[in-house]
Amino acid sequence: MLSRLKKILGPEHNRALHGYLAWLLAYCILEGLSVVLLVPVLRALLSGEMAVAAQWLMVMAAMIVLTCFARYRQTMLSFGLALTVLTTLHERLGDHLARLPLGWFGSEKVGRLSRSATGGTMMVTNVFAHLLGPVVGGVLTPATIAVAMVVLDWRLGLTALLSAPLIYLAHRGSTHWIGRSEERVDAAGALASSRVVEFARNQPTLRAFGRTSEGYAPLEAAIQEQKQAGGSMLAQTFPRLFAGGLSVQLAFAALVAVGVMLALQGRIAAAELVALLALAARFVGPLAEAAARSGLLRIADNDLRRIASVFDEAPLPEPAHPQAPSEPGAIEFDRVDFAYRSGESVLRELSLRIPPRSMTAIVGASGSGKTTLTRLLMRFFDVDVGQVRVGGSDVRAQTSAGLMAQLSAVMQDVYLFDDTLQANIRVGRPDASDDEVAEAARLAGVDEIVARLPQGWQTRVGEGGTALSGGERQRVSVARALLKNAPIVLLDEATAALDPENERYVQNAIARLKRDATLLVIAHQLPTVMAADQILVLENGAVAEAGTHTELLARGGRYAAFWHERRRARGWRLGAEASA
Repeated sequence: MLSRLKKILGPEHNRALHGYLAWLLAYCILEGLSVVLLVPVLRALLSGEMAVAAQWLMVMAAMIVLTCFARYRQTMLSFGLALTVLTTLHERLGDHLARLPLGWFGSEKVGRLSRSATGGTMMVTNVFAHLLGPVVGGVLTPATIAVAMVVLDWRLGLTALLSAPLIYLAHRGSTHWIGRSEERVDAAGALASSRVVEFARNQPTLRAFGRTSEGYAPLEAAIQEQKQAGGSMLAQTFPRLFAGGLSVQLAFAALVAVGVMLALQGRIAAAELVALLALAARFVGPLAEAAARSGLLRIADNDLRRIASVFDEAPLPEPAHPQAPSEPGAIEFDRVDFAYRSGESVLRELSLRIPPRSMTAIVGASGSGKTTLTRLLMRFFDVDVGQVRVGGSDVRAQTSAGLMAQLSAVMQDVYLFDDTLQANIRVGRPDASDDEVAEAARLAGVDEIVARLPQGWQTRVGEGGTALSGGERQRVSVARALLKNAPIVLLDEATAALDPENERYVQNAIARLKRDATLLVIAHQLPTVMAADQILVLENGAVAEAGTHTELLARGGRYAAFWHERRRARGWRLGAEASA
């Protein structure tokens, strides 16, 4: 747990963490010694030795003062660390996430991160504020008392020491099971949350097929699993916590039994027995407190592990001596091999070159590696073998900021922020003037959208751009690319699902981008493919054919087959429209 706390707090807070732990240990030991001093005090009082009792009381008072000071110090430090977690953890997570490879951000990991960053943050705070102190004190203070009992009466001390394994095994089994149950509850909660979001986002599809009245089976199954996991944890936690508490009470009963037996046999004075039994009562008190909170601490440790695992993710390596682009706008793949974590190779010995200020279209069957090309260019992942060069330099030899400054991406699935139209376009270049934003919007056809909206530029588009149609969102994305004015523009199926009007606007914008930038286009639309200076046909992760539209048609190979297939599909669509 200590290593996880260090990761979460960060190295700059190691000194504060060590200071807190040192004061916590001091407090627990001092508390144990203060309790031990009850024995000589009670022994003297019961024997009528008031002067001796007064002396021991003074020693005990001094020890209590030291204990209170140590308690104050560790309490203030614990609250300070709790506040540190509340005020800095989200920022540290954000800073670390900003340095992770973009390929890390899958939907499952993002959903898990969301849960950990909310509930997990509060649980980490509780570790310092309410859990770690009582649990550590519940172990260390009784240990101090047990050692003292060995000195005061070895028989009772040995009884206390022999009961330790029983208590340890009972608590270990209890907390281990609670931890596993919490992991199941957490997994079920994460799945249920994902299903709720899925259910909300897919309402148009579900309603179109009449699935809302009958319920959504994946969501209902996830909720049922969540209920079962939570109910199982509640039903089975009590007996295990009871077993842990019972082990503590059995230890106390054993101490009482041994003490009474010794007194009946005359091996210990009655006054001394009373004092030692008072000490035994203080021996089990902190243990009972630890038993009550150890399960919560194990649950908190699960949250610590989940948050620490995010910090364990290796950030994208940044070069110590970054290289500047030597050929702005150039793209080159040099004998690249790449495989996702699933293991199967996606690209194999892939080599290609795209000269500056040219347009290259990538075509190929699904799974041939088209989208993987754009991901490697943007360094979502690093290649296994070979080099990917942007602007004449290996992407791994450039800083992330320097690389992304050369690239602008227009994808099929566009995400717009819940902000105004103007703010969403300005994402492309935040320092752009209003005139530059307006010009980019005009070239992409967004000005026509602005004229129709009630609040014009200040119209909020909703989360994900829900206030706009898919084609309108695509126009905003193209406007971003125009505004950024990067030397390389990546278009991944940007016109695949557009109606004729939106496609016309996007095609005009692509023509404008082609004047000043290198375009890498993944497309199946015939006009887009025909307009390319170079067409690359991918198959099984390698370039199967390369050339112009005319050259590839003349070869009668894979591209020609693709071309004729698309022509037939287009003819069927036009025929259907004409008959309508």
